[in-house]
Amino acid sequence: MTSVSNDTAEQRRRRRTGADIKRALRELNNQVALLNNQVGSRVDLRPVDLDCLDVIALHGPLSPSELAHRAGVHPATVTGILDRLEKNNWVVREREATDRRAVLVRALPDRARELFTLYGGMNAAMDDLFYDYSEEQLATLADFLQRASAAGLVETAALAEE
Repeated sequence: MTSVSNDTAEQRRRRRTGADIKRALRELNNQVALLNNQVGSRVDLRPVDLDCLDVIALHGPLSPSELAHRAGVHPATVTGILDRLEKNNWVVREREATDRRAVLVRALPDRARELFTLYGGMNAAMDDLFYDYSEEQLATLADFLQRASAAGLVETAALAEE
């Protein structure tokens, strides 16, 4: 009987820890959104523009339709976003080499350095945090975050299909 109550106590502890992690992720999401708003206001980018620019920087060059899909933005909205980003020299639209009718969007590195500077404080704070963890713990954190991102991708797609 003791082992059953220990299993139950362990399950409760795991649920509490899981709830703490979910709450911390929500808080992190809020803080990153606030940071992004501050950065966006410094460089005159709307939140959706900054989000799309980040998607292009991470996954580009991309077609406008792939950008719309990855950013969760309606394809018609992407045109206006790309117009603003291109006008302010954040991105360039180029013809694809193999299919001249297709367009790819690429982030421009000069402007990216400007963003890197604005995110410098947060990057430095993250680097400082890494020193508090062993290589094994960092690998576990990286694995968790990658798997959490993948789960978010699956759930976003499921909601989009409803």
